[in-house]
Amino acid sequence: MIKKGIILAGGMGSRMSPLTKAVNKQLLPIYDKPLIFYPLSILMLSKIKDILIIVNKGQLEQYKKIIPNGNNLGIKITYKEQATPKGLPDAFILGEKFIGKNNVALILGDNFFYGQKLTQMLLESSKLKNGAKVILHKVLKPEQYGVAKVNKFKKITSIKEKPKKFISDSAITGLYFFDKKVVKYAKSLKPSKRGELEITDLLRKYQSKNKLKAEYIGRGGAWLDTGSIEDFYKTSLFVSTIENRQGFKIACIEEIAYLNKWINKNHIKKSIKFYGNCEYSNYLKKIIS
Repeated sequence: MIKKGIILAGGMGSRMSPLTKAVNKQLLPIYDKPLIFYPLSILMLSKIKDILIIVNKGQLEQYKKIIPNGNNLGIKITYKEQATPKGLPDAFILGEKFIGKNNVALILGDNFFYGQKLTQMLLESSKLKNGAKVILHKVLKPEQYGVAKVNKFKKITSIKEKPKKFISDSAITGLYFFDKKVVKYAKSLKPSKRGELEITDLLRKYQSKNKLKAEYIGRGGAWLDTGSIEDFYKTSLFVSTIENRQGFKIACIEEIAYLNKWINKNHIKKSIKFYGNCEYSNYLKKIIS
């Protein structure tokens, strides 16, 4: 069972400038809550309670204002500053001490996931003992993504970044599960032509040993990348539509912690006081009423 998770919330967010000149992208709102709540909720739904959040150098205090240490959620949150973005696998090098000899999950801070069977898929994926598992999602335009070809045993047989010729419509999302060898493999990587460590190179380390598995977000599920202002708007609209139609909130981290029995009503009351008089607090009141 994977018990440790990393949220990679670094990066410059240059496509969203000037908004990101003052505020980290993951702290900008997706409808009614900061973006960071969404990847955090995914790890919590996976029953992961020990979480490292990697942030840009100089932006640590911004995060601690909204998520200090995880005590209010019954989990442990620690932070690590990243001086310069060096590619996704750098998260494992920065987090070497945090990971130790444990398996670990990695989620990108700007990825959004939603689906009826999502929790079931997450819990199954977090049972990983050895090798690696990648979460895939079917897409209409695979040439815009890194894609994976998968055999009938859910083993990934090939990976291609933005293929010009069709090989698969299974896009690699920003959610991964790795065994403890990931730090060693990440350290062995060499920077690509663009000067960064590439996640595809890391995944190929596992693929070459026939240790790379796939899991799909089912039909009707959603994976959205919030890399641009337009993507932010579309994701916010999606969340707004679901929440206002169905009456429950997506990525309410206190609700997840409460349902997991990590916190009690008193913790919820403290969160209500912390957030103040707002719609989010009103929703928390309904949870414990």
